[in-house]
Amino acid sequence: MSLTVTNVDERLRREQVQVERAIAEMRAGRAVAILGEEPALAVSAESVDARLAADWERLGTAVRLVLPAPRLRRIGLANRFEAGAVALPVVDPARITALALKVDGRIDAPVACARRVDAVALELARLAQVIPAMVVAPVSGVPEDALTVDPAAVELFRTRQAAALRIVSRAPVPLDGAPETEFVVFRGGEGLRDQVAVVVGRPNLAEPVAVRVHSACLTGDLFGSLKCDCGDQLRGTARWMAGNGGGIILYLDQEGRGNGLANKIRAYDLQAKGFDTYAADAALGFGLDQRRFDFAAAMLRCLGVGAVRVLSNNPEKIAALAEAGLTVVGAQRAPGRVTPENARYLAAKRDIAGHVLELGGFSCAEVSGG
Repeated sequence: MSLTVTNVDERLRREQVQVERAIAEMRAGRAVAILGEEPALAVSAESVDARLAADWERLGTAVRLVLPAPRLRRIGLANRFEAGAVALPVVDPARITALALKVDGRIDAPVACARRVDAVALELARLAQVIPAMVVAPVSGVPEDALTVDPAAVELFRTRQAAALRIVSRAPVPLDGAPETEFVVFRGGEGLRDQVAVVVGRPNLAEPVAVRVHSACLTGDLFGSLKCDCGDQLRGTARWMAGNGGGIILYLDQEGRGNGLANKIRAYDLQAKGFDTYAADAALGFGLDQRRFDFAAAMLRCLGVGAVRVLSNNPEKIAALAEAGLTVVGAQRAPGRVTPENARYLAAKRDIAGHVLELGGFSCAEVSGG
């Protein structure tokens, strides 16, 4: 029995490493070979240039562009598929860019229902935080220089990452307004970097602990962007916890609602052209929210927390912690400033995603961006 368990653990470890390497290849713009019943090469659409297109033309196979439902709707297809494949009889970088990224791109060919290998390719794109558009080519034999990945390993990657979460370091880090603070760094979970639990004060773990689940926001947290309220929420929560019995802020690598920094800035460009935050994400192929929070609950359990009071305006975060097995005894708002620059963004979060927000005295013109 011991040998069997060891063999299974080693196989799972190899499969996780395999996916991690595939993510790195995807971010570097190189193709990955997805194995299974329908083996195929897959590469991010944003990486297809003239050289790569010429290489793929020589494959002499049925190359296709795989797009998720939000992008298909944006470019003119009714919501028939979770994902669909557009034939690429000629691997044309300009056409691929138009179908995958251009606001005014339009469907110009029939769309087939995506296969399992196509869905796996899109999941690799999500894990790699590249644009959710993949060029896929079926192959009869895998090229010798291509990294291979098992489809089931990709499909199970996030769940296994959450299960393997572990603490790798911790130390006191005094903060402005919260001098008694400890940073606890975890490896695993979502994203491409480590996760951090910021333990403010000395919360009593025998009672419900005040908790904020905060997704990283480079523009707001670090640079004080006026487009969001993230930095205010982060620093305001730390100060509040310091004066109210302590608490824990989970600082998670989920930039741009899990879409990654590059895609977040792409969405910001669309917002500057009149899109709201969710319409901008949808135009790029993303749903309302790509994040998962099962690993956030695992982080809290590692710290000895079983019951929480959640500081959040997002009902999805509150529900996710409860669904992951924590006892949620209550919730309270995590306020931030409302400014002319972020009022429309906050209104979209309130009206589309159900966040509990008040916009104070801002006029309808300011909220609508008019």
